[in-house]
Amino acid sequence: MSLVGKPAPEFTAAAAFPGDTPAGEVKSISLSDYKGKWLVFFWYPLDFTFICPTEILALSDRLDEIAEMGAEVLGASTDSVYSHRAWMRTPRGENGIEGTAYPIIADMTQQIAADYGVLIDGQGIALRGLFIIDPNGVVQHATINALNVGRNVDEVIRTLQA
Repeated sequence: MSLVGKPAPEFTAAAAFPGDTPAGEVKSISLSDYKGKWLVFFWYPLDFTFICPTEILALSDRLDEIAEMGAEVLGASTDSVYSHRAWMRTPRGENGIEGTAYPIIADMTQQIAADYGVLIDGQGIALRGLFIIDPNGVVQHATINALNVGRNVDEVIRTLQA
């Protein structure tokens, strides 16, 4: 069932933030933190996988352009906040996402992934979903791709502009 045109499912979850230390305090983030702003909320299957770094870093590298449109970016997977932090500290040349400039939530209960319709039942991982949520919390765009199909950041930006 499509979420487009409907209120985005609310959530609160632990998140890894840029600059977090390995033993740093675990902080949470909620959808309501983005009230009044456009949000590009995307899902990927697992940390330390092959396709994921390319699109995660491409979004981060164009974060200024996205911010100029009044939008923010939030990533998510069903991995732990500790795994996210480790990946965010791993150099790009070693399949890491060092330099990622936005938070990534840890949906270890898999409830948020299920609420957004991206959870692969029985596997505990998410498909590649991307949701553009307007300042009122309504989903204006949704795409869900198979595990091996990456996303094009130019298309994300074009859709956000529209």
